[in-house]
Amino acid sequence: MNLGWWNCRGKQIVTMGLFCLLISFVTASRANPVILVMGDSLSAEYGLPRGSGWVKLLEAQLKKQASPWTVFNASISGETSSGGLTRLPALLDSKKPGLVLLELGANDALRGLSIEQTESNLRKMIVLSKQSGAKVLLFGIQIPPNYGQQYTKQFKDLYSKLAIQEGISLVPFFMAGVVSNKDLFQSDNIHPNVTAQPILFKNVWDAMAPYQSLLQKTP
Repeated sequence: MNLGWWNCRGKQIVTMGLFCLLISFVTASRANPVILVMGDSLSAEYGLPRGSGWVKLLEAQLKKQASPWTVFNASISGETSSGGLTRLPALLDSKKPGLVLLELGANDALRGLSIEQTESNLRKMIVLSKQSGAKVLLFGIQIPPNYGQQYTKQFKDLYSKLAIQEGISLVPFFMAGVVSNKDLFQSDNIHPNVTAQPILFKNVWDAMAPYQSLLQKTP
């Protein structure tokens, strides 16, 4: 028996098998494109019944449209832009999202992070997402005026500034239509209740208009 021929032929078979597995993996990834949500308690269903938050409403809308896209919600209550930046590389590597929804910053203000630090962290997250091949939708966040007029304005402006400079889409104000209605908040007067979730979803969905054609097909 010609063992040399067998070794050569065997290696070819193994190589072709590995190649086919790789192609299958890539095809499967493209067939199931992912929307990655990076947020805090506003996106993590804090204080809400499971499955009632705006992210679940987004999933339901995609399903209704028979979209091939799925949603992976990586939001954590209490998350800051620093924490999000630390977690993002591994999530980009494992989930390989085609679209990243970035809803962070409110807890930065609560913890006294500087505007410069928040802006730097968010910018790095945007850049990393784009470098991975993902589109980015940034959520505009605003804070109460008791933080001081200058800080409040700078905080609000940094989101539109980042969106323009990085060439990404923006939810102008994520809490629009909610923040001025106390009946739309939980007892802590901080977190939106179940009734507010469709409003938050609509704010996000309307801002996703530039990506509607993308959501109907694989990347």
